[in-house]
Amino acid sequence: MSLVLDSSATLAWIYSDEITKAISQVFDIVTSSNAWVPIIWPLEVGNSLQMADRRGRIKGNFRDSTLKDLALINIKIDDETNTHAWFTTRQLAQKFKLTLYDATYLELAQRKALPLASLDKDLRAAAKAMHLTVLGI
Repeated sequence: MSLVLDSSATLAWIYSDEITKAISQVFDIVTSSNAWVPIIWPLEVGNSLQMADRRGRIKGNFRDSTLKDLALINIKIDDETNTHAWFTTRQLAQKFKLTLYDATYLELAQRKALPLASLDKDLRAAAKAMHLTVLGI
């Protein structure tokens, strides 16, 4: 089984104080199968780790080893994210009052007919309204 993985679910798995049983189950799926992410995912996850390092939450070596570990997981970056950004994704963002960034995950889950793993309340609500399977929490 594949799924669409958003940055909030990824970061909850990375930080031991944020991990839940549901997030562990998401990553069991990801490591045994695969996950799809929009092209912005590496930037979002990398930026969050960079900011956590600057703020002293983590050390630079933790950031670097985490990014190396993530690169080993079968996470497929969708190369069609930009094709849909100004139309379908923007329309989803407008309809559900999401950021365009969050709507990229929603659009990808809809287009690929995959469950969405997210901890973002608004994104989860939008996915449920679209009758998508939602994982996490």
